[in-house]
Amino acid sequence: MSTQVNTPMPAAGPSLAEQAYLFVRDRLVMLDIKPGEPINEEWLGGSLGMGRTPIREALKRLESERLVVAYPRRGTFATDVNISDLAHISEVRRTLEPAATAAAAERATDEDRERLTALRERLDTGQPAGNTELLRVDLELHRAVYACVHNPFLEDTLIHYDNLATRIWCVFLPRLRGMAGHVNEHAPLLTAIIDGDAKKAAELTLGHVTGFEQAIRALI
Repeated sequence: MSTQVNTPMPAAGPSLAEQAYLFVRDRLVMLDIKPGEPINEEWLGGSLGMGRTPIREALKRLESERLVVAYPRRGTFATDVNISDLAHISEVRRTLEPAATAAAAERATDEDRERLTALRERLDTGQPAGNTELLRVDLELHRAVYACVHNPFLEDTLIHYDNLATRIWCVFLPRLRGMAGHVNEHAPLLTAIIDGDAKKAAELTLGHVTGFEQAIRALI
C-alpha cells in the first residue's frame, strides 16, 4: 500500500500590485518622488515590467494612505508634505507606538528576537554617514519592531503613520543635527523587546516619538 506524501506548497511571493506598491511607496516616503510630482504610470509599468492594472491597484492603495492624490483628467501626483499635520501624526504615534512596542516585547518569537539582536549588533558597529542613509536605517528598525506585534492591522497602521512622519523628517534632513543619535536610541528599545520588558519598551518608545516631534518643532 503506497503512502501519499503531502508536499507543502511554496510560499507565494508578493503580487504584482504589491511589488508596485512597495516600489512606489518607499520612493514617496523618502521624497525620491518629490511632493507634487506627477506619477507616470507608463514609466512605472516599463520600469517594473508589468501592465497598468497592478500599477493602478498600487496607486489606489497609496491614495488611501495619503501618499498620492488623483485628479480627474489630470493624473496622479505625490501629495504635499504639510508640516501642520505634525501634531496630528505625533498624537496618533504617541498613543499607538508605546502600546505596540509593549506588545512586541510580550509577543516576539525566538526568530523575531534573533532578527532584533542582529539589528542591534549593526547599531553597535556604527552607522552610515549621511542623514538620508540614517533615515533608511530608521525605517528598517521601525518596521522590524512593528512586525513583532503580530497584528497585521496594527502593523499596517503603524507603518502608515511612520511613513507620514518620515516624509516630514525628509523635508528637514539638510538642517537636522544629531540624526545618528536619534537612530541609536533604538538600541535600548531593541534590548527591552528582546528581554521581554514591556514597560521599558513602552517608556523608551514614548520618549523616542516625543523627541521626534520636538526636533522638528525646533526647526520650524
